[in-house]
Amino acid sequence: MTDTATPTGEMHVDIDLVRQLAQVLDETQLTEIEVQDGERKVRVARTVTAAPLAYAPAPAAASAPAAAVAALAEAAPAAVAANAVRSPMVGTAYLSPNPEAKAFVAVGQSVKAGDTLLIIEAMKVMNPILAPAAGTVKSVLVENGQPVEFDQPLVVVE
Repeated sequence: MTDTATPTGEMHVDIDLVRQLAQVLDETQLTEIEVQDGERKVRVARTVTAAPLAYAPAPAAASAPAAAVAALAEAAPAAVAANAVRSPMVGTAYLSPNPEAKAFVAVGQSVKAGDTLLIIEAMKVMNPILAPAAGTVKSVLVENGQPVEFDQPLVVVE
């Protein structure tokens, strides 16, 4: 973290600013935030560790074999990952240009290469996320106003 230096060369750290930025991280579920004001630059980051998933035991009289269920569970994420348009940045996803407007795309809609699928706001800049190729929107994987991480799947276009 960088902050302003005093005339004697000592660094002055604005603890209140660091606490406010840490609170923003907690509220938005982001992993890092950086702000700059002139020569003063403050970056706050946290390491996220995934908690182990707890699975409930399957009921004794299952209608499908466990192997088939496991294969289906593995195939679904792979299909989404292969065709998903991913976030190029950390920010907030918006599905329409403003709250009163209709969404850029909807499930089942045909899109052309270069059509806007959604926008991601990062550092007060609205960044359009464009369709990489023509296809049909199969699913929208984020909600309006949802914080997104880098490389997170956003929209599946096939």
